[in-house]
Amino acid sequence: MEKHKTILFEGREIHYRDDGREHSETVVLLHGFLQCLDVWSSFTLSYMRHLRVITIDLPGHGYSATYSEVHTMDFMANAVKAVLDACGVEQCVMCGHSMGGYVALAFADRYRFMLKGFALLHSHAMADSAETRSRRDDVCRQVHQNRAGFIVDFITNLFDESKREYLAQDIMELRDQCLETREEGILAAQRGMKVRTSRVPLLANLDVPVLFVYGKNDKRIPVEVGLSQAMLPHRSEVLLLDDVAHMSFMEDREYVKRRLSDFVHQCYNK
Repeated sequence: MEKHKTILFEGREIHYRDDGREHSETVVLLHGFLQCLDVWSSFTLSYMRHLRVITIDLPGHGYSATYSEVHTMDFMANAVKAVLDACGVEQCVMCGHSMGGYVALAFADRYRFMLKGFALLHSHAMADSAETRSRRDDVCRQVHQNRAGFIVDFITNLFDESKREYLAQDIMELRDQCLETREEGILAAQRGMKVRTSRVPLLANLDVPVLFVYGKNDKRIPVEVGLSQAMLPHRSEVLLLDDVAHMSFMEDREYVKRRLSDFVHQCYNK
């Protein structure tokens, strides 16, 4: 794979990778909270043989800059748009995991003309409830008091208990990646997720295929939430996975990798 590239977005650096550029079908992979573009490495290595794959360190994550005390999902979506413009991408299939799904929804709201298809992995279109907003305030306090301890516990709890021993090495590597996330970036993301607006009406109006992926044991995004929203788009598919929590693309890597690849091809050949 190529090394990171950078663009200047509002005067600061956003890091990204652009692999497999000789291919016309393009997938954009957006990581979740605390993570960085490296979380997609195995997907990129597989996909770049037949797809153009763009991965991005979202603002405040990985090597990308932190801009302010609040990174709204719309702000992050604008950063994604700036990367795609720099890459000369006119249309793509966008896949967002968790927080990356919120960013992808914000992107779809603003730039839906650029989408051939859309995938949400363990994400949803609703705004935060009052309870969730309160929990985000608690997270900010925990991060300020013990950033490393919070990250280690948070990452471990994203995986189904039945997979934690089997994936121990992967989980440790992911923790190490996430421990590089700076406090100001963590706080800006939490505050941005806290103030995001509902994109449920958007799902009902999308005229491109939408793929929803959920784990049956996901404590963060209950299956019933995903299923209710999967009913909204004109064309949607749902992938429900046994013994999977919030990290399907690591917990059931090969199956999700194949299914997402098939979905990208379907979007370009519909």
